[in-house]
Amino acid sequence: MSTDAITANAAPVAEPKRLASFERYLTVWVLVCMVVGVAFGRLLPGITAALSKLEFGQGSQVNVPIGVLLWLMIYPMMLKVDFSAIGGIARRPKGLLVTLFVNWLVKPFSMAFLAWVFMQHVFAAWIGPDMAKEYTAGLIILAAAPCTAMVFVWSYLTDGDPAYTLVQVAVNDLIMLVAFAPIVMFLCGVADVIVPGKVLMTSVVVFIVIPLTAGWLTRTALLKSHGKKWFEQKLLPKFHPVMIGALLLTLVLIFAFQAENLTTRWFAVLLIAVPIIIQVYFNSSLAYLMMRWFKVPHNVASPGALIGASNFFELAVAVAITLFGAGSGAALATVVGVLVEVPVMLSVCRICNQSRAWYQKVAGAGG
Repeated sequence: MSTDAITANAAPVAEPKRLASFERYLTVWVLVCMVVGVAFGRLLPGITAALSKLEFGQGSQVNVPIGVLLWLMIYPMMLKVDFSAIGGIARRPKGLLVTLFVNWLVKPFSMAFLAWVFMQHVFAAWIGPDMAKEYTAGLIILAAAPCTAMVFVWSYLTDGDPAYTLVQVAVNDLIMLVAFAPIVMFLCGVADVIVPGKVLMTSVVVFIVIPLTAGWLTRTALLKSHGKKWFEQKLLPKFHPVMIGALLLTLVLIFAFQAENLTTRWFAVLLIAVPIIIQVYFNSSLAYLMMRWFKVPHNVASPGALIGASNFFELAVAVAITLFGAGSGAALATVVGVLVEVPVMLSVCRICNQSRAWYQKVAGAGG
């Protein structure tokens, strides 16, 4: 057979999947927002102070502009969650059980331990005790909120099973309704951080219950009236620029409110990133290896490992701002999570893809 014939019969080589340009350069956009926000906060302190004082009722600690922007980010994410797909996973539940074990019984507690070790001991010489507690609280809040939106991106890049990924996200969101607040209160209490229970429950209602319910009602009604194709191909894409704009404006405001901290404590950003990066690699490795041990298919294990490592940083930022204020160390800690999320998670995607052959050496893998 000729070389040309062999070439013609060969299967085409799939091009490596890539993020859309915005997601691919998210870290760059975050850095740009940091510069713009800090400049705004330093050059226009009066306007910044006025914006930071706008709250939904006196003492609510829910900033109006940031609250509205976060809602514009969270609601479209909730539109993507299809809870009807949960039933089909009952026949192969091992991957889901591993994901839930890592997300809820390992990840928040491992982050609380790492935050306590680094913020209140290893880095104690560079961080005051009060600020160390705020950073610890922010890191706990970050880890207690499993990722929702970006998981679909990570799953795509690792050839994950989209239906299974959707179920993993949906079940996490349902658990988050009842587990997020108690876990945050318990771990912050252990770390000697006082968290007002009423304020935390308010933030859960505002940033989880309401958008999740609104998203489910909207999805159900529009799927019935317009069909799945219109909903997924016409409606959902229209929210993408809204989410991008809301995310960037939220970051600009947060960095404006954080201008004092960032210009006087810029070194703290680097310190905060350390436990976040360790936590990502630890939890993703744990989930991935457990999936292999239980012989879960690779297209379930990869997104499961990524779900176990990434964070719902939009919710984390909202809760940290609600509890401690937009200019707090807790809010800064959650924002650092945004800074490191994309490059670190892309490296985890690369590890999952490059280790696929090794992973699949386990015979008889099944969900």
